[in-house]
Amino acid sequence: MIRIQAEANVPTEHGTFRMIAFSENENDWMPHMAIISENTDFSQPVNVRFHSECITGEVFHSKKCECGQQLDAAMKYIHEHGGMIIYLRQEGRNIGIINKLKAYSLQEKGLDTVEANLKLGLPADDRSFGVAIEILNVLNIKNINLLTNNPEKVKYVEESNIHLNSRVPLQIPANDISRGYLKTKKDYFGHLLDDNDN
Repeated sequence: MIRIQAEANVPTEHGTFRMIAFSENENDWMPHMAIISENTDFSQPVNVRFHSECITGEVFHSKKCECGQQLDAAMKYIHEHGGMIIYLRQEGRNIGIINKLKAYSLQEKGLDTVEANLKLGLPADDRSFGVAIEILNVLNIKNINLLTNNPEKVKYVEESNIHLNSRVPLQIPANDISRGYLKTKKDYFGHLLDDNDN
């Protein structure tokens, strides 16, 4: 059973957040995280972002995806409006950084993100958002506004005991490098993206 292993207040450039580590094991070096704005009103629907780890985008500011920009935008949003980010350790749609770099190498030869994963014998997207639902339940959060463009995340909430009050779009404009990646997100995965931005 996943549970709280540690928590502390962490000041960031976006504001101060309560960071809570969730894992089955207190010695887990890569726990999932809840990042909660200090001005969150839990008596109202809570703004929530399910965010999967992306070291290339978040740490190294890769232009191939918008993950780092989405995380920054989500932190800014929840600082201003209250809410939380559930940070899931699912690097590269849960294929890991080594396979992700192998997929990037195939993309350099003309394959898109889905084709590259399949060529490696991997799922197009192997993520699960069930643990995010578990974290919401541990925190006794039952009513949320979900910050997402991903219909799969919406489906997870709708099929859970959590009430989905609304969906809040979190769209980052495409650059010349990420445009194809975002097009694949829209065409293959059905992400709710405006044509103007990709």
